[in-house]
Amino acid sequence: MNSLSRQLQPLCRSFCRNLHVAPETTASALDLIRSQPSQYVVATIVGRKYVLAPRDVLTIPRLRDVKVGDVLTLDEIHELGSREYTLRGNPSISPSKVKVEATVVEHTKGAMEFIFKKKRRKGYQKTKKHKQTYTRLRIGDIEIPLPSVQPVI
Repeated sequence: MNSLSRQLQPLCRSFCRNLHVAPETTASALDLIRSQPSQYVVATIVGRKYVLAPRDVLTIPRLRDVKVGDVLTLDEIHELGSREYTLRGNPSISPSKVKVEATVVEHTKGAMEFIFKKKRRKGYQKTKKHKQTYTRLRIGDIEIPLPSVQPVI
């Protein structure tokens, strides 16, 4: 190492530390995520976690109590992030803070599945066929509300 690189090394360390400083409050973290061009959420739907972005089409097991065109609000959000920032596991990520809606696009069926049963040397053979039912959801925009500013009296 030459003398110039020895002089720049402490400067580079302090600059790099300041470049990736974690935000102090949840509101500032939400501002950083909101400033990014694209966001994603990790949400639980029907007991499974999915990584969702706006305009995604998600195929899940059939939801019996919804109709085509219904709008569902995703209330179990575990993580909110963008390309450079992530906010996860925070109790303030809740339906009151982050709003994600999913619209039911269609109810459909999957491919034909064949279940073949046989017992050797008994002449017993049976084939069962069925199609699994699914619901397709279109994910709407991820709405991160602006922090409410209270007037000073």
